[in-house]
Order: sequence, then structure tokens, then C-alpha cells
Amino acid sequence: MPGYLTTHVLDTARGQPAQGLGISLFRITRSGREGLASMTTNADGRTDSPILPEAEFVTGTYELVFAAGAWLDSIGTPAEDPRFLDVIPIRFGMSEAVHYHVPLLLSPFGYSTYRGS
Repeated sequence: MPGYLTTHVLDTARGQPAQGLGISLFRITRSGREGLASMTTNADGRTDSPILPEAEFVTGTYELVFAAGAWLDSIGTPAEDPRFLDVIPIRFGMSEAVHYHVPLLLSPFGYSTYRGS
């Protein structure tokens, strides 16, 4: 089975998917971060296609960067100055060619993630 990467963002404060949240994917190499993809979540809080498709999958270290602050601003969440959560980077490894799913559970003052299925 070829590897690929998906993500999903849920707004745990409102109990619904986080539609319109920007996400960027980077590969971490010895020379730094290499940008691979940028997408926005759909009405289900997912990207319309895998953020790293099978054809581009390589094992290694990656980073998903979620534009949480901009999204919280866009939905009218009152902002502090500075906002408690702004950009959320999640660095993780993919060691075998399988489906990796890295969701983000988000609220204005906290988040969590896990390796999903």
C-alpha cells in the first residue's frame, strides 16, 4: 500500500468542523524546511485531497502548520493582543509507506493531535 497523508481540523469549542482554515505542509531536511503544499479546509474540516498524495510520498520528518489565529479571527473569536494561539506547527515522522492521518482538535485556548486512521 503506498503512503499518503491526510488531516482534519475540528473546532472543539463550537463542536463542528473548522471550515476555511489554512494549512501548509513542509518536509524537514538537513538543510531546512522544504514547502510542499498549502491547502484550506472544506466544510467537513478536511482538505479536498490528501495533503501529501501517494505520488509524492517519501518517508521522513514533516511539519504541518495550521493558521489557527487567522481562522479564529475569520470566525469572529474575540482576539487578545497577542492571540494565545496563532500558528500551530506539528512536527512528526512517517517511517513507512502507509496512510498517515494527523488531525487537529482546536479551541481558542488549546489544541491536541494524535495519529489517526
